[in-house]
Amino acid sequence: MMERLHELLVWRLAELGLSPHDLLTRDAPGGLAVPGRVSANGSCRLVLAQDGWIALNLARGEDLDLIPALTGRDGDPWDAVAAAARESAAADFRDRAAELHMPVAVVGESALQALAPPGGSTVPRRVVDLSALWAGPLCAGLLARAGAEVLRIESAGRPDPTPAGSPLLNARINAGKARLALDLRDPDGRARLRTELEQADVLVTSARPAALARLGLEPVAFPHLTWVAITAHGFTGPGAARVGFGDDCAAAGGLVRWERGEPRFMGDALADPLTGLEAALAVLAGQRGLIDMAMARVAAAYAERLV
Repeated sequence: MMERLHELLVWRLAELGLSPHDLLTRDAPGGLAVPGRVSANGSCRLVLAQDGWIALNLARGEDLDLIPALTGRDGDPWDAVAAAARESAAADFRDRAAELHMPVAVVGESALQALAPPGGSTVPRRVVDLSALWAGPLCAGLLARAGAEVLRIESAGRPDPTPAGSPLLNARINAGKARLALDLRDPDGRARLRTELEQADVLVTSARPAALARLGLEPVAFPHLTWVAITAHGFTGPGAARVGFGDDCAAAGGLVRWERGEPRFMGDALADPLTGLEAALAVLAGQRGLIDMAMARVAAAYAERLV
């Protein structure tokens, strides 16, 4: 399936001068393992429930701390998860974990994202990149590569972990951007951000709507902006409160390989780079207003094309 994915990406990357390898690879502390029931970075696992498969991602310290609350068990976290999942319907387990704001998905649960055709040439004049991690910065980086002027906002209060964890990836996706460090907890920092947004054409975000609203950032407040909202399960609708990362979102979209009736991860956090690419292609194709780009839905769109 990875060969078929690479063939599809050759077509979608043609106008950007990139290869599938350029898009999909990243560095990580200690390297990456071959993905299987455990993700390449080791933080996400596919777990069998009574009626289906779950992807649970323990990427953050707080996720590990929540395992007793999720499972009602102590001891080894993954043993507790496996035991609790065996006693639960997949959707019920997902709902309990989601209520705790843990990155979780039922394999294949997501609807499809509509994808823009490649080859668009509508390059925005000025882009503000307020995103973090992989998908959002990649989107803004691809727009910079296409010729846009991109300003990357570096949050003093919540710094992006990518420079420390994946310095080569960080250099690749954030090259060609101007940088501005702001403390968005401070009124002056928020005021400066609003000034920059008034002068921009496109804003790329990767935070959930509630977090942005606390900063006074909502699409309705900036009607001139094309707002590229990259989230796990959607900026609007019932998925807006859910968190997620590349591996669990790929599983939500069904972007997995199957081996003896069991799912296995494909690649490394595939929903991240695929969503960054598709968000950039949507802007270059001339989409405007709110571009609600959900990683799980993008994964589902790719999974459908690989069948």
